[in-house]
Amino acid sequence: MARRGNRTRPAPSPLPVVTPAPSGGAYRPLSDIDRDRIVEHAFEMLEHVGMADAPDRYAELLIAAGGRRRDDGRVLLPRPMVEAALDRAPSTVELPGFVDDHGVSIGGKGVHIGTGGAAVQILDAATGTYRDSVLGDLWTMMRVVDELPNIHYGLRPLVARDIEDPLELDLNTAFAVTAATAKPTGVSFTSADTVDPVVDLFDMMLGGTGRFAAQPFSMAVVVHVVPPLRFSPEGCEIMERAIERGMIIQTCSAGQAGATSPPSLAGSLAQGLAEILAGVVLADAIKPGHPCIHAFMPFVSDLRTGAMTGGSGEAAVVSAAAAQLLRDLDIPNAVSAGITESKTADAQAGYEKSYTVTLSAHAGADMVQLSVGMLGSIMVASPEVLVIDADMCGAILRSVRGVEVDPSYLDLAVIEDVVSGEGHYLGSPQTLELMRSEYVYPDLGDRQSVAEWVSAGEPSIWDAAGQKVAEILAAGRPDHLDTTNEAAVRAAFPIHLEQHP
Repeated sequence: MARRGNRTRPAPSPLPVVTPAPSGGAYRPLSDIDRDRIVEHAFEMLEHVGMADAPDRYAELLIAAGGRRRDDGRVLLPRPMVEAALDRAPSTVELPGFVDDHGVSIGGKGVHIGTGGAAVQILDAATGTYRDSVLGDLWTMMRVVDELPNIHYGLRPLVARDIEDPLELDLNTAFAVTAATAKPTGVSFTSADTVDPVVDLFDMMLGGTGRFAAQPFSMAVVVHVVPPLRFSPEGCEIMERAIERGMIIQTCSAGQAGATSPPSLAGSLAQGLAEILAGVVLADAIKPGHPCIHAFMPFVSDLRTGAMTGGSGEAAVVSAAAAQLLRDLDIPNAVSAGITESKTADAQAGYEKSYTVTLSAHAGADMVQLSVGMLGSIMVASPEVLVIDADMCGAILRSVRGVEVDPSYLDLAVIEDVVSGEGHYLGSPQTLELMRSEYVYPDLGDRQSVAEWVSAGEPSIWDAAGQKVAEILAAGRPDHLDTTNEAAVRAAFPIHLEQHP
């Protein structure tokens, strides 16, 4: 299934500020036969049913590339056209950070954990209540992301509801996200009209015109389709403008099984894959070979109510299958996991988050997003939940890494020394050597004895999370944004974020 050709995959850059991304893919929820059936059905959908609602400009681009228009206006995308677009699309996307050594390589080489979403509420840890999310909350969430090694990148996780003007919202979102973390980021746009001002802001943050195109540290998250099988006119326009300004694109298909996609998981996967492939073709028609990552998010319904259920077992396995499909097609990809219907950081949140992220990670998703910091079906964000989830993801990434077998680990001399000596391995040279390289330790998870825990006042993980967030925020602002550049941005744009010390 993988495309080969003459494209190479350079090794990822060193990642000193994050946990190295392990190589996944051992878990394959679809047999090769079933995978091929789903892929074939997706190609048939595009060729015989096609995509609706393509604005004339984009329909003409697609027709010029080999598509055709039905009498009802749907644009049909023949298989050879789709396969040609796949062949031209990069199979690896280098996603830089605001700082050089913070970048990640996306495309079949490692599993990366990141934020995402559009929460409209925040869980206020001080009061235990929910309130509307504001711009300062966005900075706080991304500031915490910057300090968590198990989080590789950060897409905007919440909406600043204290800003109503669309242009000012997009400008302030972009500024807050970038000012808070040097890791790769992603933002969305309310319309194509706000792309130019945001990229101009990025240029200024880097210190000059054209700097962002040379170091595109923030992806344009573009919802290019409205399931079932319809282009989003606004998404098409945003994609084109973002490509023109040199932004790496992350397309998104997010059908909901039983609502906007077929109720069977296989049918939902096939439709979603068709929509992802339509995004590949559209980007290729706009600019062949432009770097794109494709977010395949097959959501699931609770068919008793019609509501989305992102924390279900069905959601876990279908996201893993989505990762397998795109991985086998050699498409740089993202999937959703870590969603919970729970409203607090309770046992339900823990088990729903853990098995959904675990399956997608073991399936080899390039990017696992929406995976940290969210509650209430991704409608609520929380920095405390973010640090708890990051602890969980550290263990999951370690499990993806698997068991490494080296001849020195199976050395009879080591066994002989122990059994003929002290009778245990606690102080052996090999134990000390592997203490850090072979093992991962939780930052918040409690491993004290019961007596020690009682003596310490019986702290909960929520207590530890609150302390961790407080420590991060007390350390002040990060130092990656030049203060002169920040001052220039504040003078040129209506920035509402207060200046942090």
